[in-house]
Amino acid sequence: MHSRHDRLGDQVRAELFTLLHRSVRDPAVQSVSVTSVRMTRDLQNARVYYTTLGDTASRREAARGLLRATPFLRSQLARRIRFRRVPELAFVYDESIEREQRVAQLFEEIRAETLPPPDAPDDTTTR
Repeated sequence: MHSRHDRLGDQVRAELFTLLHRSVRDPAVQSVSVTSVRMTRDLQNARVYYTTLGDTASRREAARGLLRATPFLRSQLARRIRFRRVPELAFVYDESIEREQRVAQLFEEIRAETLPPPDAPDDTTTR
C-alpha cells in the first residue's frame, strides 16, 4: 500500500512530465524526462529526479532551464493538484541510469574476457 506522499509524488511526476513537454517552451528542457518524485512526509518539499539526453553541457543547460521554469511549474501544479501548500521543487539529476549502463558494460567486459575465442577448440566435447 502506498502512502499519501508516495501517491502525490506519482501524481506530481505525471503532471511535471506533461507540463515539461507541452507547456514549457524552453528548448533546454525539451529532452528532460522526469524519472521519479520523492515527497517529504509533510508534503512541503518535492525532490524531482530527472534525466536528459546529451553530454554534460546539455545536462547543465537542462538544470538551468528547470530552475528558470520552477515558478511556472509550481503555479501550474497548484492549479492541477489540490495542495494546502504547493511543495518546493528541487531538481536532481538521476545518475542511476548511467550507473546501470556502466555496470552492464562491466559485466559485458567480464563476460568477453572469460569466454573462449570463437575459433578455440571446445574442451567440453567427448573424445
